[in-house]
Amino acid sequence: MNSRRPVMAAQKQPLQASSFLLALLLGSALLVGPAARADDSADAGLADAVTDSIATIVQEGLVSWYGAAFHQRPTASGELFDAGALTMAHRHLPFGTRVRVTNLRNGRSVVVRVNDRGPFVGKRIADLSHAAAAKLGMLSKGIVRARIEVLGK
Repeated sequence: MNSRRPVMAAQKQPLQASSFLLALLLGSALLVGPAARADDSADAGLADAVTDSIATIVQEGLVSWYGAAFHQRPTASGELFDAGALTMAHRHLPFGTRVRVTNLRNGRSVVVRVNDRGPFVGKRIADLSHAAAAKLGMLSKGIVRARIEVLGK
């Protein structure tokens, strides 16, 4: 007699944090190829990335911004932080990954490039540059709830 219950295809299991991180890392690693450049300081291709990309990984949570005190200091990727560039710090996404960040309070969004690690404060999921925070309308608030979507072709 078989005492094991059959697993139904429609049965959903809760997503474990480790599974989410693994999917996040594997999915984003496939998106960053030899075309990704660490020296893309002008961020000229960001608008194009939005129009011909699809979102593959989504994360929601608190995002903050950092600016003047870190301007021209080295980031974890080795490039100098530019508060005027559209960049972001994330704990796990590969450097060069393009991400759409949407402020859930006002619906504004911006596409940024991951070039640093962090944040390491509380449960925040990302730190944005001053320029990215300004586009999202979050400068005075400092921290907002946002959605981040990894973009890919």
